[in-house]
Amino acid sequence: MQSLRIEKHSPGIAELVLLGPGRGNAMGPDFWRELPEAITTLEVDPELRAFIVRGSGEHFSYGLDLAAMGAELGTMLGDAARGRAAIVDQARRMEAGFGAIARSRLPAIAAIDGWCIGAGIEMIAACDLRLASRRARFALREVKVGIVSDLGGIARLPYLVGEGWTRQLALTGEEIDADTAQRMGLVTQLCPDAEALLGAARSLASRIAANPPMVVAAIKRTMSERIEAQVQAGNRAAAIQNGMLLQSEDFAEAVRAFMEKREARFQGR
Repeated sequence: MQSLRIEKHSPGIAELVLLGPGRGNAMGPDFWRELPEAITTLEVDPELRAFIVRGSGEHFSYGLDLAAMGAELGTMLGDAARGRAAIVDQARRMEAGFGAIARSRLPAIAAIDGWCIGAGIEMIAACDLRLASRRARFALREVKVGIVSDLGGIARLPYLVGEGWTRQLALTGEEIDADTAQRMGLVTQLCPDAEALLGAARSLASRIAANPPMVVAAIKRTMSERIEAQVQAGNRAAAIQNGMLLQSEDFAEAVRAFMEKREARFQGR
């Protein structure tokens, strides 16, 4: 795999490491293709009891790699109704990896250091537990680039942090620090630095792995199935909205501003 690496340091526990190759472990075409395959690899390993998701380097993930995804999106944006349908299908394919995390028999623990932006938040929302270092920063930035979070972010976050916090994150696109993330319930434990974070995540995974694996899987399945239908309905609704919004002038302006490293000037068109 080019965008992910699977490591094993303790019996029964795997670590899924985000590699990029985009800056800040940004999620490009390789990532969206490889993540479902990686989760399947973990799922079929009978020795595994839990896994940790973490970023390589100084950050968890900058989220969607807009530059790397440009070629795929570009062919859809100028194709009218067919293009809008293709955008909805693309969102479904991209969400498959996050959905696989949520549906896996294995509890997933996100260890978040540095930035966790956009699709990064959508990924950790699909995990069962989230730990962070005190230097972690979070932002659901989709609104800043002219789209709706359609990979599980605004569908799963209300179950984690409540409706009010989800709307604030989604409507402002503003960042929050680690203390705020813990206060709202997005993360359950803060650690002083990256080393302590990894130790805490491994300890938590080991404590989960010590329990009866069939019971652990049943608990996760029961809790996930309680919200799965609503999550999928929310993702479909957001993808349909993006089928229209990605062909707007404001989206084009957001992409130009991103590439030119300037503030976007939105006109509502």
